[in-house]
Amino acid sequence: MSLFSVLPSCLEVVEQSRYVHIDTTAISNLLEDNSALTISPLPFGPAPYHFFDSSATTAEWLFVLNTVNHCFWPDEGLPPWTVDYKGETLSGYWALAASLTRAMEEGFPIHRATTLAQLDSKTLIYIFRGRGKIPLLEERVRNLRQAGQVLLDRFQGSFIQFLEEAAGSATKLVALLAEEFPSFNDLAVYGGKKVYFYKRAQLLVHDLRCTFSGQSWGSFTELENLTAFADYKVPQVLRHLSILHYEPKLAVLIQKLVHIAAGSPEEVEIRAATVWAVELLRQKLADQGFSVDSPQIDSWLWYLGQEDTYRAVPYHRTRTIFY
Repeated sequence: MSLFSVLPSCLEVVEQSRYVHIDTTAISNLLEDNSALTISPLPFGPAPYHFFDSSATTAEWLFVLNTVNHCFWPDEGLPPWTVDYKGETLSGYWALAASLTRAMEEGFPIHRATTLAQLDSKTLIYIFRGRGKIPLLEERVRNLRQAGQVLLDRFQGSFIQFLEEAAGSATKLVALLAEEFPSFNDLAVYGGKKVYFYKRAQLLVHDLRCTFSGQSWGSFTELENLTAFADYKVPQVLRHLSILHYEPKLAVLIQKLVHIAAGSPEEVEIRAATVWAVELLRQKLADQGFSVDSPQIDSWLWYLGQEDTYRAVPYHRTRTIFY
């Protein structure tokens, strides 16, 4: 299934949704008060705490990062996982990036397929050393080992060879990631039909594009086909902005930090509404003459989600390797 199926499959969910609804008036109100106009041009260059040496090694490292970029929240009553890096205490995604960069700086070649294929829990625990425990450690070990083995079996141990098979097409790269690596095959079933999200696969393309400033390993066509990266932080922000509304029973479950099962109708509706709400924001901005794409809007919303203001209502808790 091609990346073109993400938006239509999400729209089908939105049109049948019982638990989650999009308020288009809130989107219009947001744009009228110019809040959305603070979306800055797409930042090029490596993100904070990312490993970068401008070579193919950076592209390989980004693949590793996105293979394990999911689910950082702790169970209720447990401390969050944090990592100290160069005088800063980091959590969540930034802790992940810093941990993998630290491994490279310490001479551990986490980017190599042979290293990934032989990875064990003890080694990954050391790489992620800090306070608290990163959730889903064994799943991360499994996904990294699987990724390394696929590269060794199918692509001569080279992520760059895999990357070159996409021939510079963002759409094809996402499809290839989902086809070759099970941990990137992010889809669900709703009403008997498949719904496609491909969150981490799309994010990897976006990371390559930004890190390499649209050149070299970050040069892609068909970028206009990328959608929002449906996770748990972006819908939290959209809900704060009154763009997403949850039915009362679902709202209570989320407020009480009750886990929402992966693949449940409630969870699929949250993710589908997130993708479609960002698409509606993109369309509205385009109508007003602002050229921004869905990943750019997604990044803006995600960064807002790091501010305390946008944490007034909890995000939904779903244990999953996909986000």
